[in-house]
Amino acid sequence: MADEETPTTSRRSRTRLVVQGLLSLVLVVAIFYYLLTKIDLAQTWAAITDMTWQELATLGLLAVWNLCTYALVWMAVTPGLGFWRAMVMTQATTAVANTVPGGSAIGIGMTYSMLGSWGYSRSRTTTAVLVSGVWNSFIKLGMPVLALALVLLGGGAGGGRVIAALVGIAGLVTAIVVFALMLRSEDQARRFGLLAGRIATRLRRIIGRGPVSGWELATVKFRARTIDLVAHRWISITVWSLVSHLSLYAVLLVALRDVGVSDAEVGWAEVLAVFAFARLVTAIPITPGGAGLVEAALIAGLVGAGGDSSQVAAAVLIYRALTWALPILVGIGCYVWWRRQAWTTPTHGAQPTAGAPQ
Repeated sequence: MADEETPTTSRRSRTRLVVQGLLSLVLVVAIFYYLLTKIDLAQTWAAITDMTWQELATLGLLAVWNLCTYALVWMAVTPGLGFWRAMVMTQATTAVANTVPGGSAIGIGMTYSMLGSWGYSRSRTTTAVLVSGVWNSFIKLGMPVLALALVLLGGGAGGGRVIAALVGIAGLVTAIVVFALMLRSEDQARRFGLLAGRIATRLRRIIGRGPVSGWELATVKFRARTIDLVAHRWISITVWSLVSHLSLYAVLLVALRDVGVSDAEVGWAEVLAVFAFARLVTAIPITPGGAGLVEAALIAGLVGAGGDSSQVAAAVLIYRALTWALPILVGIGCYVWWRRQAWTTPTHGAQPTAGAPQ
């Protein structure tokens, strides 16, 4: 158990969040200012306004499907969770992650609150959070490897892509080894929990917080629940996690083609390589939702691969509007809807909890 938060530590936390928010804002503004000096805004806007209504409709449908895939992943890792509730939860938490510094951690807290209000225990929610996170990491780290192989088969790969692939391989191997060791035996899970607890305690000591305890018990319990979940649902978890990532990539690819970046300029495999690298760049949440960093990585990579700067900028702006801004608007509506509903009946298949976490 972690130490209770005192008024002093609460003030420090708020101050830290304010400082983090200001630094993120400065970084985002600096990145966009730099990008705007490198592209022709008139040509970029022209590329966007020249799109036909059929192209816009196709992109809109792809964007909606992409949002739905988030819910499908959570339905796979949370037995008994219906589509609508999964949609409400994923969109609300995504909206927070895309707008608030440290929003990913806040989003996890909202996940506990929402699933708890629908009858899921904290332990089952923890299992779902960790399994979905592990599968997401596996795919995010493995995509650069796949992309590099496809680019090499197509006849070329730049140094940046090779580095991205090597980082992906190293991270993927590390993640798989840790996950396998945890599932191998109860003793290994307990040792990993003790090690993670010691590391967390040292990190908390740096920021003036107390030690943590009981992590070895949590990892043992996580192992037991994960083995059961993965044994019965690993295929659906893997399939829907892959579909979710590839749907995001499809929005970018179609946006590029619709604004005029042809396959001859930047092939689909090269687009996948740049997309995979941009996903690695945002693995550490420096800015909310990777704002600024994603745009910079995508534009630099796609222009370097041969795309016209104005057309690439137009495609990236459209892509981010549909995959970053749209989830914010949808998520706000979902959160308000959830707050207004008295959803207290446990979901079929869930284990009721004594009280929803706040």
